[in-house]
Amino acid sequence: MTRVLVVDDAATVRLYHTSLLQEAGFEVAEAANGLEAVEAAMTTPFDLFVVDVNMPKMNGYACVETLRSETVGTAAPVLMISTEDRPGDADRAYQAGANLYLVKPVAAERLVRVATMLTAGKDPEA
Repeated sequence: MTRVLVVDDAATVRLYHTSLLQEAGFEVAEAANGLEAVEAAMTTPFDLFVVDVNMPKMNGYACVETLRSETVGTAAPVLMISTEDRPGDADRAYQAGANLYLVKPVAAERLVRVATMLTAGKDPEA
């Protein structure tokens, strides 16, 4: 089964993304901030990370940099989703190691399509 970690400090956003991805057949875990995400990644392999930018304790950029560091060393794709839409926001995400940067709100179909694409199109339930 394809495992996704949804990382967002807003419980409603986590619930929304989790329900969409679960309905599409993904196995989903949640983290409320970047620090929780890094801790989860150190003990559990994930096939995709869906990460917000603005979070307490550790923001999304620092989270992605840590996920990509030698400490964690994950090569799993990272989709960053944020309300931040200023010039340079996407560039900063890519510099941190994100594979794709989308601006909220993201349509349900698009989230599922992008998650499927980033996990190499494999059947989430396989």
